Amino acid sequence: MLDLEVVPERSLGNEQWEFALGMPFSQAISILQKHCRIIKNVQVLYSEQTPLSHDLILNLTQDGIKLLFDATNQRLKVIEVYDLSKVKLKYCGVHFNSQTIAPTIEQIDQSFGATHPGVYNAAEQLFHLNFRGLCFSFQLDSWNEAPKYEIPHGAMVKRMHIYTGNNLQETRAPAMPLACFLGNIYAECVDVLRDQAGPLGLKLRLLTAGCGPGVMADTKIKSLERSIYFGDSCQDVLGALGSPHKIFYKSEDKMKIHSPSPHKQVPSKCNDYFFNYFTLGVDVLFDSTTHLVKKFVLHTNYPGHYNFNIYHRCEFKIPLVIKKGPDSQTDDCILTTYSKWDQIQELLGHPMEKPVVLHRSSSANNTNPFGSTFCFGLQRMIFEVMQNNHIASVTLYGAPRTTSQTRPESSSSSH
Repeated sequence: MLDLEVVPERSLGNEQWEFALGMPFSQAISILQKHCRIIKNVQVLYSEQTPLSHDLILNLTQDGIKLLFDATNQRLKVIEVYDLSKVKLKYCGVHFNSQTIAPTIEQIDQSFGATHPGVYNAAEQLFHLNFRGLCFSFQLDSWNEAPKYEIPHGAMVKRMHIYTGNNLQETRAPAMPLACFLGNIYAECVDVLRDQAGPLGLKLRLLTAGCGPGVMADTKIKSLERSIYFGDSCQDVLGALGSPHKIFYKSEDKMKIHSPSPHKQVPSKCNDYFFNYFTLGVDVLFDSTTHLVKKFVLHTNYPGHYNFNIYHRCEFKIPLVIKKGPDSQTDDCILTTYSKWDQIQELLGHPMEKPVVLHRSSSANNTNPFGSTFCFGLQRMIFEVMQNNHIASVTLYGAPRTTSQTRPESSSSSH
């Protein structure tokens, strides 16, 4: 049985690990994988057709705990303990729930002190006792008439929630805590730079945990702005974004068959290679001969996709210039991580060719439980579309940068 410390408005954990509000989904998964012999039977719950309308949930069924992640930013929003008989809980090092200590209203008063009167919810038949960042729900099954303010003696806690702020119903996932950066950089947003012809590169607003000179207490979140372009060298990208998490060499080009004359292409002695930036949600493809950038891949990290939880969600914005009418009037539009394929087609028009069907599996004999995706090409962009109409990834490609183009100055700030 897990023995966990409750920190209101912050976390639930022990000396080995901690589920902290604002933690990215992937870090919670890493904790569960590392302690899989202790924390077992974990369910991942999400809406297959409308993944943005419901929280992304990790249900620790053996321990009676649910971790609710915001569907949009995929950070931990609420920690719920829904079965207190499966876990030991303590506050400031003193247990208030264990096999020998029942979580009664008297025990909660003793451990947490006074607070405002409770609120009765008739529909749930629960009495909610709220502290800042912490809520206890008491079962009132045995009382015929609910008291107005005072919770009856001996009432037992049925559920507990840890969250940010004063109102569980209005809470939002906080910003990622400093302890979750772990030496990585994260992308707050990624703007696609383009001209009339198509994409030119990416402008990334990055977040990292920067330290003052030699003083850990001075650690604060630092904001950086970096730009990378088609035609940039490996050194340009490394200088802008740092080392990638992984370098992946393409063994073969499976899309070559869709080019105009695949049989005329001379086989390359070297393979193109990707810089994988998992915490940015971005891949950068380099040409094997010139070692210059030829493609960018932006990942949306929707649940139900084969690559889910490999990348963090890339919060991208792609500006579009839509021609309206014969007098060359234009309309400016923005595509985002949350744009659906039917909305994109309304703006860009329907592709002339049928989609390329993408089957993914870990080996030739394995099937992909999430099904196939469909790749459509429009305006030097390839949209990988899931069966629920959401975009799984966008691949950008374009002509290399000319020498006359200058790199804009990068800026940084702290907050």
